[in-house]
Order: sequence, then C-alpha cells, then structure tokens
Amino acid sequence: MKDLMGMMGKVKEMQAKMEKVQADIAALSIEGKAGGGMVTVVLDGKGNMTGIKIDPSMFREDDVEILEDLIVAAHKDAKDKGEAQAAEKMASITAGLPLPPGMKFPF
Repeated sequence: MKDLMGMMGKVKEMQAKMEKVQADIAALSIEGKAGGGMVTVVLDGKGNMTGIKIDPSMFREDDVEILEDLIVAAHKDAKDKGEAQAAEKMASITAGLPLPPGMKFPF
C-alpha cells in the first residue's frame, strides 16, 4: 500500500509540473523568418499567428507569389521552432517515462 501512496504522490507532482510546463509553452513567442528576414511571422506557444512583418520592398505586384511563399515558409519556420522548444520543455518531465519513440506527451 505504501508503494501505491508513493506512486500517487509522484503522479500529483508530475501533474503540477505538467501544468507549469504547458503554461510556459503557451506563453512562448516564436519568431520564424524567410527570405533572409524579408518576412517574419510570430506565433504563440499554441501555434496561433500573433504577428507578421513584411519588408516594404515586397509590396510590388510582380512579387505577390514570392511573398505568399515567404509567408508560408516563415510560418513553417516558426512552427518548427515552437515544436522543438515545446519538446525540449516536455523532455524534462517525461525523461523517466518509458514512452515509445515518436509519441508526443501530453497525448
């Protein structure tokens, strides 16, 4: 019975740590760039776009397709960086858990 109580205590500790890490991740502000900084996208920790900066030189009629591609690329850059930061923060919590490779936590 002692083992069960100890395990329950560890579960509560892990749950508290998980909530803190999730709050930290949600508060992140991740910047992604494309085109050598011509387009910058800012995402929050949940992947929602919170800002975009476009160099004024991109506002030419013949550059519309390039601009669209750069926005998509900057968004992907920011998203990839955010996922990497979130995975890094979660790794500190899940370090001792025997999770299968590639499994994301929380589920």
